[in-house]
Amino acid sequence: MAFFRMPVVACSALAIAFTSDIASAQQSGESPETVITVTSPRLERDLYDTPAAVSVTDTPEIQEGQQRLQLDESLDTVPGLFFQNRYNFAQNLRLSTRGFGARAPFGIRGIRIQVDGIPYTLPDGQSQIDAVDLDSAQRIEVIRGPSSVQYGNASGGVIDITTARGDDLPPGARLRQDVGSNDYYKTTVQANGSHGENTHGIATLSWLNYNGYRDQSEVEKGLFNGRLSHEWGEGQRLTATFNALHTPKAEDPAGLTAAEVEQDRRQATANAERLDAGQDVDQQTLGLLYETSSAAAGDLTVSTFFTRRDFSQQLPFPGPSQIAYDRQFYGISTDYQQGSELAGLPLTWVVGADLHRQVDDRRRYSVSFDGNVTGQTQEETQNGTTAAVFAQGDLALTDRFNLSLGTRFDRLRLSVDDQRLVDGDDSGSRTYREFSGFAGVSYRSAPRQQFYATVGTAFEAPTFTEFANPDGSGGFNPGIEPQQALNREVGVRGGLGEGLSYDLALFSIRVDDEILPYEIDNRTFYENAGRTERNGIELGLKWDISYTWRVTSAVTLADYELKDFTDEQGNNVDGNRLPGLPREQWVTEVEWRGDGQRFAALEWQYVGDLYAENSNQTKVSDYWLLGIRAGDTVRFGSQSVSLYGGIRNLLDEDYFSNIRINANADRPVEERGYYEPAPGRTFYAGLEWSF
Repeated sequence: MAFFRMPVVACSALAIAFTSDIASAQQSGESPETVITVTSPRLERDLYDTPAAVSVTDTPEIQEGQQRLQLDESLDTVPGLFFQNRYNFAQNLRLSTRGFGARAPFGIRGIRIQVDGIPYTLPDGQSQIDAVDLDSAQRIEVIRGPSSVQYGNASGGVIDITTARGDDLPPGARLRQDVGSNDYYKTTVQANGSHGENTHGIATLSWLNYNGYRDQSEVEKGLFNGRLSHEWGEGQRLTATFNALHTPKAEDPAGLTAAEVEQDRRQATANAERLDAGQDVDQQTLGLLYETSSAAAGDLTVSTFFTRRDFSQQLPFPGPSQIAYDRQFYGISTDYQQGSELAGLPLTWVVGADLHRQVDDRRRYSVSFDGNVTGQTQEETQNGTTAAVFAQGDLALTDRFNLSLGTRFDRLRLSVDDQRLVDGDDSGSRTYREFSGFAGVSYRSAPRQQFYATVGTAFEAPTFTEFANPDGSGGFNPGIEPQQALNREVGVRGGLGEGLSYDLALFSIRVDDEILPYEIDNRTFYENAGRTERNGIELGLKWDISYTWRVTSAVTLADYELKDFTDEQGNNVDGNRLPGLPREQWVTEVEWRGDGQRFAALEWQYVGDLYAENSNQTKVSDYWLLGIRAGDTVRFGSQSVSLYGGIRNLLDEDYFSNIRINANADRPVEERGYYEPAPGRTFYAGLEWSF
């Protein structure tokens, strides 16, 4: 694996050579292509003018023949992303990009998530995506690398999801029923329409029942997503979004030891069943988005939102394991974009500001082995406030060569107001003032041929959960600080002829004070590692062989290493691999299309081996997955009926959907690790009536 340690200079040379070879193969009379515009880097521009690893996924990849349960269905052919925990709805999907986010035991960490301009990432950097409605999703943009610094804390990457407004679908209604293995049932109703030419609306309601592959895995989940937009005047639009989540039951089977997996993969732990581990959630979000193209000579966007979340969870172990919080999360963001000139050269620039605040009223209770609450251990209010300003500009030095510069300043304040004073006052606060920035160059050698290079810095502060004090004294852990990252990236994207497109990125990242988890008495705490180094290659290919056949492939080869670090168990782990991350991933999908809307797709996925803890003594094997899906649509005048279905894990492979890293790391090697087995071969089918 010495190749993955190549310096950035070597990466650059390879990319330049690749660019030269492809450019020489291009014909000067290239066929015109549809312009792909991206907005997630906060400066709206053509994809081939964007100096960043950005991938765009549209409606067919998101919805066609899919269950629309989790983001991995839509994004597994995006290179650089690694998904875990698809089947435990009490812990939710775990997602990492270039190693950021791998440490999160639940939810998403280190990656910015937003839906319709509404942030799903809190000021403290943690994201929850259980309210994302993939039945409404129309477009997903993914940023990997330095350009994500324009979003501040939690900037290992960005996932920007856009749902339908109503005017982007034919007026009507759709009724959908899904069934499948392990008592999977999902019902979806969607309707959209217009009032006159300027007012449009859409509403989607779904209800999920799923018993799960393992014991103690049942989930009941309802989701509503509605949008109403009105246009008036010259290029002005106001869009209101309302999203509601109701999850009365999401059971947690917990992770098994290796011996328990060998005994029965489908079992839950005894504590999980005895304590009825799981969570229930209610969340409502209201957002308003104002857009105008008549603000002076530029475009102005203002968005505001309010989210209320009520949450309670019983963790799968006795002790201080019952938690609850009431959350209010609200804020406003604005940006202004304009095209102008600098020294006679075209300049496109954007400036903006974010002001977001979270208020969590948190409680924690101690629970006995028989499930009785024996006392309260926490009652406090956690406040997180971030205020930030940013600026970014693209200067066209020639008609092919662009220079991009961007910077952002964040003031992040995290505070705790302790209301349980019987064991002392653990109130306190931490304030961080962080500058982030990036610089990039882009060279467009042909209409569909681009080379770019970018360098950027980013920070990631500990979340409230990660600030927990392992010495039991309460308050903020004084021994943990934000991690700092230096990102370097070179890339090339383009097309050959009319059918083949590619996207190649090479990255090298140094992270100082990497935040890593460790475990004491079933509780997870966090510490700063010395540093980590991440080097890798990401390649995405899409080949339209003909109208009938398409091949999509994504390859990720990466080396994630710990440096200058001795962990809590006394292991000198310098040079070891970062736990929880594979070095190799390969996903390929072959799709066939027939007459009308008939289709079939075959997908295979390879995930390389990984280690479960810092010492690299507990190895988790690699695995292959194979899946198929197919569907057809029959039309009756203005109505249509679609039938679709699929098989996941066709070869019935034994693998793990989630690994809890550094769990039980103080035990003998054969007893380390907690594993969550994934389902074997599963089936699903659905029927959709559009009228």
